[in-house]
Amino acid sequence: MEKTYNPTSIEQALYQAWEEKGYFKPHGDTTKQSFSIMIPPPNVTGSLHMGHAFQDTIMDTLIRCERMKGKNTLWQVGTDHAGIATQMVVERKIAAEEEKTKHDYGRDAFIDKIWEWKGQSGGTITKQLRRLGASVDWDRERFTMDEGFSNAVQEVFVRLYEEDLIYRGKRLVNWDPKLHTAISDLEVENKDKKGHMWHFRYPLADGAKTAEGKDYIVVATTRPETVLGDTGVAVNPEDPRYKDLIGKEIILPLVDRRIPIVGDEHADMEKGTGCVKITPAHDFNDYEVGKRHQLPMINILTFDANIRAEAEVFTTNGEPSDAYPADIPAQYQGLERFAARKAVVAEFEQLGLLEEIKDHDLTVPYGDRGGVVIEPMLTDQWYVRAAPLAQVATKAVEDGEIQFVPKQYENMYFSWMRDIQDWCISRQLWWGHRIPAWYDNQGNVYVGRSEDEVRSNNNLESVIELRQDDDVLDTWFSSALWTFGTQGWPEQTPDLKAFHPSDVLVTGFDIIFFWVARMIMMTMHFIKDENGKPQVPFKTVYVTGLIRDENGDKMSKSKGNVLDPIDMIDGIDLESLVEKRTGNMMQPQLAAKIEKNTRKTFENGIEAYGTDALRFTLAAMASTGRDINWDMKRLEGYRNFCNKLWNASRYVLMNTEEQDCGFNGGDIEYSLADKWIESQFELAAKEFNGHIDNFRLDMAANTIYEFIWNQFCDWYLELTKPVLWKGNEAAQRGTRRTLITVLEKTLRLAHPVIPYITETIWQSIKPLVDGVEGDTIMLQALPQYDEANFHQEALDDIEWVKSFITSIRNLRAEYDINPGKPLEVMLKAASETDAARVSANEQVLVSLAKLESIRVLKDGEETPACATALVAKSELMIPMAGIIDKDAELARLDGEVKKTLGEIKRLEGKLGNEGFVAKAPEAVVAKEREKLEGYKETLAKLEEQKVTIAAL
Repeated sequence: MEKTYNPTSIEQALYQAWEEKGYFKPHGDTTKQSFSIMIPPPNVTGSLHMGHAFQDTIMDTLIRCERMKGKNTLWQVGTDHAGIATQMVVERKIAAEEEKTKHDYGRDAFIDKIWEWKGQSGGTITKQLRRLGASVDWDRERFTMDEGFSNAVQEVFVRLYEEDLIYRGKRLVNWDPKLHTAISDLEVENKDKKGHMWHFRYPLADGAKTAEGKDYIVVATTRPETVLGDTGVAVNPEDPRYKDLIGKEIILPLVDRRIPIVGDEHADMEKGTGCVKITPAHDFNDYEVGKRHQLPMINILTFDANIRAEAEVFTTNGEPSDAYPADIPAQYQGLERFAARKAVVAEFEQLGLLEEIKDHDLTVPYGDRGGVVIEPMLTDQWYVRAAPLAQVATKAVEDGEIQFVPKQYENMYFSWMRDIQDWCISRQLWWGHRIPAWYDNQGNVYVGRSEDEVRSNNNLESVIELRQDDDVLDTWFSSALWTFGTQGWPEQTPDLKAFHPSDVLVTGFDIIFFWVARMIMMTMHFIKDENGKPQVPFKTVYVTGLIRDENGDKMSKSKGNVLDPIDMIDGIDLESLVEKRTGNMMQPQLAAKIEKNTRKTFENGIEAYGTDALRFTLAAMASTGRDINWDMKRLEGYRNFCNKLWNASRYVLMNTEEQDCGFNGGDIEYSLADKWIESQFELAAKEFNGHIDNFRLDMAANTIYEFIWNQFCDWYLELTKPVLWKGNEAAQRGTRRTLITVLEKTLRLAHPVIPYITETIWQSIKPLVDGVEGDTIMLQALPQYDEANFHQEALDDIEWVKSFITSIRNLRAEYDINPGKPLEVMLKAASETDAARVSANEQVLVSLAKLESIRVLKDGEETPACATALVAKSELMIPMAGIIDKDAELARLDGEVKKTLGEIKRLEGKLGNEGFVAKAPEAVVAKEREKLEGYKETLAKLEEQKVTIAAL
């Protein structure tokens, strides 16, 4: 082994060797238990971010554990075609490089251009997955647009349509006016904005009056332009001001349209004026009110979100209607929506119908890709009837067939599933799975797997023209088939039999509905076991928290607080980091702010920490919390941990290579320390496996850390030195054998979390350990608890020895005694057991505690003035005469007392300040009180020490 641990010199070559030798593949022995995880497919346009690194570390740890248990394991890898994101990337590329749009190419040629881009640039994230050490089966890599998966998507659509679970209808959707497509709620980013609330007077028709005698009512709106599409006004049926007006009409200004006043609880008596304008074609809440009262829908906007030349009028069911004229006043026609807003307000003011304008805090929906304000838009879309599918999927979780970890996320799942709406699955894009539906010139729709099938099934002659639907399917539709579509369905493949249902899904809480629930619905509808029982897609859903920055803020490019996992693995200098965070920013002020924060936070850039340190940090942070704050100091600490393991392994090799480790005969004598470390390892193996089984990777990582750092390195290696230096041959053989075998087992236990360093050390260790065979640690057995190697008595005895040594060291520190000065120590033994422990471990105690001698006192024996400490129930005593300079020590203690009293006075003053106690956060006040108590305890201890020293 190299003297210094250098991750960059081992990681990439090691991964390449693993992959080339096929270690990541299932072993294929179907007589053994299978275990599978389907990776949440990252976008093909994406690059590895902290969320990916976090979840992939968890998945890789789980899959490596199960592989080492001998199971037939598959970690299925693949990427999502990411409809909107990918199309945008290529559209920007051809615009920048060729000054062309997709329309210059045409649909087929543009799609060819996207495939070309994918071949050249679409593999970034899979390369980065390799850097993270992900042991996925790359030979099985899937893409949601590959031929086999596309066939599965088409098959599902056709079958659902044939079962009347897919239909086409005109309904309200989130519409991106820039991208010209419907988008899902997940792709809508709500932003808080300062805006206005306009109060307009709507004249009552036919001489009607309010309870106050007014001939108008006042409605309030944040979107005045939608007035042109109003088809009703809602008031609360219990509102005494307006309930007598229900059933009457108002004359809608600007368009002179008579519209009804309806009674609906959507109108809040306590909010605004109590009157709500209803625009069913341009507001989701209004759409529902409109359905309840059979109000017509008037669409006034084009797909660009400009005012139409002529409105579209529909019934509540989305059918063309002549309930109202389609006229729009000429002065508004063609206006951009926000220009129309100004024009509408101006005309209301001119007509004397503008009551007032109030400042108003708004939540405005933006498209996360297009970056413009989203419009609720009435469009023809394809929908899945979700309720029948949701019933089965809900019951699977209710019955425990699928477990959520943490369990509270079941409530989030149930709240969505028990109030589920039909799912809009069509998108107005070119890149994606094109909807397998064809139309004739009369508008009749035919669904089938191909145009030939459509013609054959419907006896359509070749002279009848058919046009395929231009829309593609929502990306979430195809990804909902991920667990079975990747395994060859609709064919009944051996892989489907071996690896489905999968075992664990690792995902974030934000897509429980958008992806998790839909996978459960689709899988249970299409995949049945041999008895016809619906299969679940996975048995456990492990929901991770969200990685935030050190201040608890969500990581985003606009905040400049994004961390790239690869930068933490390889390191990056400050200038490159600044350029990376600000290089493509269009806003100079924001770029300057981000540059300033970056330079302040990362004065020297980011060091290279290596993959294992990053993985260990992520595993150690995998608590059950919803938010997890990133901490660079922890990353630094776990790199130190890797260094500690490396250096400890070098110590083991230096003391075992070309030495007699007891594998070739000869007497072997195991020390108490040898039996203790074996027992500690068994406890660690038991805890680690239990935590992994319960998806507590944070606790599993802590178990490894505690055992390696504190037990093996800090104590056991020290306890071996007296034996290796002064013990007899049999004892030395026993210690060498224990050193090498425990280290080898430890490397196997830690391998799933830190694969690179453990494999590298193991390759140096394995030739020394009898019976260890195989080319890689990852196919060795994961250690399990073995009671035969557990010795409770050894645990008890060594804990006593550790307490003895620690007490000596603490007394040296308390009384400022030179750490290397040999001491004469006495022990007032509380029992024969403690006296025997001294006798049995005298060599170790003298060596590690740096003692001249240890003497067990006889009953009643008098002692001089001593510094004392308890070791279990026995009293440890160090005679102080001649060891310290009495006057100098008293002077030092007086100085410490003075300093401590100063801190006590300062804190008492701070806590006595009523202003501080009232205004400061409760946690801050509690922390200050805790500090005060700590200083008071220190003062009492110092006074005790002064009494002891003064008596010398």
